[in-house]
Amino acid sequence: MNSPTLTARRARKMLVPVALTWSHTGVLYRVTPWPEVRFERLYGDEWVEISPTEDALASAAQTCGAADWRPYLEFVPREVREFLGTFRFARMEALQIAARCPALVPDLTETPALAAFLAAHANLRGTASASWNEINAIHERSGIFGVMEWLGLPASRQTLGILRNLSEPDVPKRLLERLRAMLWEPRTIFLLQKLGPITDRDLLSRSHALAA
Repeated sequence: MNSPTLTARRARKMLVPVALTWSHTGVLYRVTPWPEVRFERLYGDEWVEISPTEDALASAAQTCGAADWRPYLEFVPREVREFLGTFRFARMEALQIAARCPALVPDLTETPALAAFLAAHANLRGTASASWNEINAIHERSGIFGVMEWLGLPASRQTLGILRNLSEPDVPKRLLERLRAMLWEPRTIFLLQKLGPITDRDLLSRSHALAA
C-alpha cells in the first residue's frame, strides 16, 4: 500500500499547470498555462510565440475536447473558467480574449456573444493585426458601450438584450457582418426582440429578408 506521504507527493506532482496542445496542418501548436497564456508554434525543437490565425484556432476547436481542457482549466481563475465554459466551439478564442482583456470578462460573461465580435475584430475592422491594447484602452475609458461602438455595433442596451438572447454564443464567423448590419435596422431589431432564443437559422432567415 502507498503511504499517505507518497500519495500526497504524487498528488502535488500531478498538480502542475499544463499547456494545451493541438495540431494544425501537421504543425504542433500550444497555449501555455494561465496567466501567461502565450500561443506558440513548434519550429524544429523550439516553441516560438505567435499570433494564432483563425484557421489555427479553428483547428483547436475541432481537436481539443472537454477531456483536453479539463486539466488546463484547473489553473484558470473561477470567473474566467465559468466564462470559457459558455462556449463549445470558440473556447480558444474566448481564452485569448480573457487573457488579453481580463477587465472585459464580467461584461462578456453577461453577454457572451460579444466575444465572437471581439475575436474577429481585425477582420471586421479591416486591420492587418489584432488590437488588444486599443480594446483595453477603449474599455477603460468608455466601458463596454465604447467597445461596442468600436466594433461597429449599436452601443445600446437594446443591442445587448438581443445578443444575450442568442441561443448559442458561438456565433459563426460568416454571420457576424450580417448580424452587425441587422442590429442597425429598426425593422429587423423589432423582429428579433419578439423572438425567444434566437438561433443561427433565425439570423439567416432575417438577414435574407433584410437583403431582399
